[in-house]
Amino acid sequence: EVQLVESGGGLVQPGGSLRLSCAASGFTFSDYRMRWVRQAPGKGLEWVAVVDSSGGTATYAVSVKGRFTISRDNAKNTLYLQMNSLRPEDTAVYYCLRGTVRGQGTQVTVSS
Repeated sequence: EVQLVESGGGLVQPGGSLRLSCAASGFTFSDYRMRWVRQAPGKGLEWVAVVDSSGGTATYAVSVKGRFTISRDNAKNTLYLQMNSLRPEDTAVYYCLRGTVRGQGTQVTVSS
């Protein structure tokens, strides 16, 4: 059974940083491209970033490029999202995805 468990969210002030993690199990993690998406209150899912199976290539949404970094540790079956220079508009529930499968999400709130 594919399982994805996100963690690392919380409340942070504008300009602050957070590092999200996604622990994967039930499949060969190193075989799959992985993504982060987010859902702000009252809005649909927004794609944030994607990384290839080796971690060598990453692509970002325009809204986060230059502030967020997606990475992975295939030895630990874990996906990461380093978020810097956070803005109130980054407030959302963040999910990691393998294809259409996602975890329960982790809440990120950016507020003073």
